[in-house]
Amino acid sequence: MAEVRVDPLSGLRSIIADEGWAVCAPAPVARRFTTALDPASPQPEAEANQDLFWSGPARGTQELIVNGPPGVGSLGSLDVGQVTDAVRLWRTRMAAHSDAAALHLSVEDGHDVELSRAELFALDFVPAALARERERFGAYATRTMGSNLLGDLVQEEVRRRVRVVAIDDESVLIAAFAARVPYQLMIAPRKPRARFQDDGPTGAAMLHGALRRLGARFGGPPPVHVWVRTAPRGAEHFCWRIDLVPALGTLDGLAAGTGVNINPVSPERAAGELRD
Repeated sequence: MAEVRVDPLSGLRSIIADEGWAVCAPAPVARRFTTALDPASPQPEAEANQDLFWSGPARGTQELIVNGPPGVGSLGSLDVGQVTDAVRLWRTRMAAHSDAAALHLSVEDGHDVELSRAELFALDFVPAALARERERFGAYATRTMGSNLLGDLVQEEVRRRVRVVAIDDESVLIAAFAARVPYQLMIAPRKPRARFQDDGPTGAAMLHGALRRLGARFGGPPPVHVWVRTAPRGAEHFCWRIDLVPALGTLDGLAAGTGVNINPVSPERAAGELRD
């Protein structure tokens, strides 16, 4: 049985899945990791002190979504049409879980795998990172009489140009202002849209271009964490984006212990190297 546990010090949640649940298949697969508790499985003992040791069953759905043909392990190795088809499928599967409290779709790209696939989690709670962003979007809208935080950020980045890598009809590719790692990128729509799963631009062509740019910079597709951020439940103000975080090394002690990263390549330099 998978369960959610809350760290008593940080308040962050972990899903404890002792038996694992990762699966892979040559077509989109949905696997529920909640459903009802199996009456034949042992029930966890109730904790006497829920303030210190809170846990509960993990409810939601996990899907593995195949991005392309067998033998192609990287989105960056697909052509733009194949990436567009893959992203459309992401949107379709996310829309199928629109009642979830939070959706998280991620791709471990270029990680020495034989089949590129996305992993979609539909959760019944809003993780702390998403909740913080929801609060920041809401607070910014209050301070600015309804403006959109990411919408204004995109406009200002385009005006300044120093961290903009590319612009097309749908979206903007930016080297993240406070990038945690070298060459961290963000794709955002040119006009704010809260939910990625709704009709409108997907940024698929820009995603294809971003992966190609990274591949050209490193002499081949580097391992990259790609994820889609979309509005969680309760977000009155939000904007979707796609984050690309190259996996170029391991976390140092400062980052692992405090969440403060040391990035040796400035976003301005990264953007300059990745432009045409």
